[in-house]
Amino acid sequence: MSEPRSPAAVLGGTPLRRRVLVRGVVQGVGFRPYVYTLATGLDLRGHVTNTPEGVIAEVEGTPEAVARFCERIAVHAPPLARVESVDHHELPATGDTAFSILASRTGGPARTLIPPDTATCAACLRELADPDDRRHRHPFVNCTHCGPRFTIVTGLPYDRAHTTMAGFPMCPDCAREYADPADRRFHAQPVACPACGPRLRLLAPRPGDAGPPPPVTGDDPVAEARRLLAAGAVLAVKGLGGYHLACDATNPDAVALLRRRKARGDKPFAVMARGLDDIGHLVRIGAGERGLLTGATRPIVLLRRLGAARTPHAPWPAASVAPGSPDLGVMLPYTPLHHLLLGLPGDADGPRLLVMTSGNLSGEPIVTDDGEALRRLAHLADAWLTHDRPIHVPCDDSVLRVCDGEPLMVRRARGYAPLPLTLPVPVRPALAVGGDLKNALCLGEGRHAWLSAHIGDMDDLATQRAFERAVAQLESITPVRPELLAADRHPGYRSAGWADRNAAGRPVVRVQHHHAHVAAAMAEAGLDGSRPVLGVAFDGTGYGDDGAVWGGEFLLADYDGFVRFGHLAYVPLPGGDAAVHRPYRMALAHLRAAGIDWSGDLACASACPPDERVVLARQLERDLNCVPTSSMGRLFDAVSSLAGVCHRSGYEAQAAVELEAAALTAPAGDTEAYGFALRSAEPERRVQPGGGGPRTDTASGLTDSAPVLADGGVVAADPTPASAERRTTLTDPTSVPADSAPVLADPAPVFAAIVGDLRAGVAPGLVAARFHRGVAALVHRLCVLARERHGVDTVALTGGVFANSLLSSACAAALRADGFTVLRHHLVPPGDGGLALGQLVVAARAEERTPATG
Repeated sequence: MSEPRSPAAVLGGTPLRRRVLVRGVVQGVGFRPYVYTLATGLDLRGHVTNTPEGVIAEVEGTPEAVARFCERIAVHAPPLARVESVDHHELPATGDTAFSILASRTGGPARTLIPPDTATCAACLRELADPDDRRHRHPFVNCTHCGPRFTIVTGLPYDRAHTTMAGFPMCPDCAREYADPADRRFHAQPVACPACGPRLRLLAPRPGDAGPPPPVTGDDPVAEARRLLAAGAVLAVKGLGGYHLACDATNPDAVALLRRRKARGDKPFAVMARGLDDIGHLVRIGAGERGLLTGATRPIVLLRRLGAARTPHAPWPAASVAPGSPDLGVMLPYTPLHHLLLGLPGDADGPRLLVMTSGNLSGEPIVTDDGEALRRLAHLADAWLTHDRPIHVPCDDSVLRVCDGEPLMVRRARGYAPLPLTLPVPVRPALAVGGDLKNALCLGEGRHAWLSAHIGDMDDLATQRAFERAVAQLESITPVRPELLAADRHPGYRSAGWADRNAAGRPVVRVQHHHAHVAAAMAEAGLDGSRPVLGVAFDGTGYGDDGAVWGGEFLLADYDGFVRFGHLAYVPLPGGDAAVHRPYRMALAHLRAAGIDWSGDLACASACPPDERVVLARQLERDLNCVPTSSMGRLFDAVSSLAGVCHRSGYEAQAAVELEAAALTAPAGDTEAYGFALRSAEPERRVQPGGGGPRTDTASGLTDSAPVLADGGVVAADPTPASAERRTTLTDPTSVPADSAPVLADPAPVFAAIVGDLRAGVAPGLVAARFHRGVAALVHRLCVLARERHGVDTVALTGGVFANSLLSSACAAALRADGFTVLRHHLVPPGDGGLALGQLVVAARAEERTPATG
């Protein structure tokens, strides 16, 4: 806030001096040059400098000019800047005669924000393609409006000396641009040119030579790399945040080779295209998709396939690029090297679509170190297109899709990390370690939370080491010094184990998995927690407070606790991970729970080998290694196998992804939906963060006499009118009546209806569509029931299952049509990549009133 002027300053002609502190993303985005231009244009004297706190300017001049400076500084900031606050106060005038940019100050807590890496701007692209420009075809062209930021920062304040460009002294021409206030490279820290910048090299092994691959001779490494790609080779390409593995996406043999080498299974690859013209015949591109593809962040965007006939002379990806997926992941070039690799106008023809996948084995973290790339990628790549600018911070590509015209974050990394999220409630300094799948961690203090870039699955030692480096790196660029840690309640999670081992006397608060999902959706939406929401948390796996595997949850929740309002009825998870990788096991478990024989005419029964079927039957009969699960993800797996769509899952959610693809093939006129039966279980008690112990919630709580509609539809478990008490609007879930019993959604009628349809010859696509509509109807009915009983009218759709845009859209449409406020994720993933945000808000608030538990 500004202070009132002194009496002297009000008098005409008396110079006024003010110190202005600007916080936010204001370093590395051309903010000091902007301040210089603004100040000199107003005939002000003084200086501007970077500090760990932010940008500090001292301006001196007429009171009117100083006032205009303070009014404009945030309004007209550079395009990549994000001003969070402007504070200023009066100082004694010093009689400065000019305005200057001072060397950055060091020391003190880091309170400024590092900008993310951004795609090459239009001005730099013009220079890249201009034969008369000295940066023609320079693979590292950048300016204050584009280029590497987060991935090259080694410390604060953000100056060249604190980046991996410190080892590249500027040539006289670059130094002149760097010092010229009229140049767009004025104080651009990564500035470089062919005379002084990083060097590009193409390395390829010689036949029979076991030593390190030598550089390929020639004047243009990119031209030779493009030739290798066109010949079917797999290249390791060094990008902004790590290495990619690239091949010609239109060459089936090259794609199959990369898939085999990377042990990728059938998991879809993303492709990079030169421009929209090369993908417009393949996928639907709306305004939202176009904005993401061509904007400054340039993530991978999941685009719905058109399924149209091949267009002459247009590039067409091999079928093995994304088998069984309803979407194609596409990104456009975001570095100068990408543009060169795909070819500038006049270049020799090369691949127009490139597979661009993370440089690693599936499940491992992305490779960033050059020596490590030569070792770890030796059996994956035929050649390495690399350079000598070090990558300090690993950062994978972000993945988004557009659902109902709004962005849906699937993986948050390049272009978004490390931008902070604004919290609707203050939190104590804390570190949340996330989960073990799609791990991302979160630091928070006050009203800010810093979510790391995507790290990966914690079952690999290399990923665990990457996690530790991410903790240290994020702490180095934020002011947060955690006083507590937050982790999942799963006793076997490696992330939680790390928190326990590294607590160093600090409390560790365990947060229930699905409560964290709901809290993340609430925090992202800006809810302060004064009113509860109904969180619909659907995913594959989450440790439940009764020891079961949860995942089909309806939670009445705020930040301080939750009540399990409803969930999918438990079925056995036979063999744990074996059931995850072999969806036919889940299908057979559900059929048995529904009292349906494993007849040989059912696809899931025939997919199960006879010997395994005998063992599985005995396992289910004797309840051996059969943890009960309420997982919606596993239900999707079961239906996928029952419908004959997918029996073996080679990557997470493959069966569900292919079931969604099948549903999109169904005739548009069909409106039928499979119905679940609603029954009552035994009452449950409220659970608070840090609390533990079993809760009353067992399969034996099913009421056999609970009514089911004759047509297999959904019916409330308690047909009597809700009491006035239950209709009271909740201010805290503790007001849920103590005898409130969770509602069980029994899928037995769904399986009976599917079996009947299949035997009647109904196509798998139609079965898949009716199942999706049935789940959406279930969500709507249970939300209506919760509103009738407890007055809750805000619903949060969260958990990895809601990355399914078909389901998410259907649920949101039905709920909004009935007057509900619907929360969906846009800034953080609905899956486990957003888990740490919810853990942070729940744990930091819980610690204010509850002693910590381990």
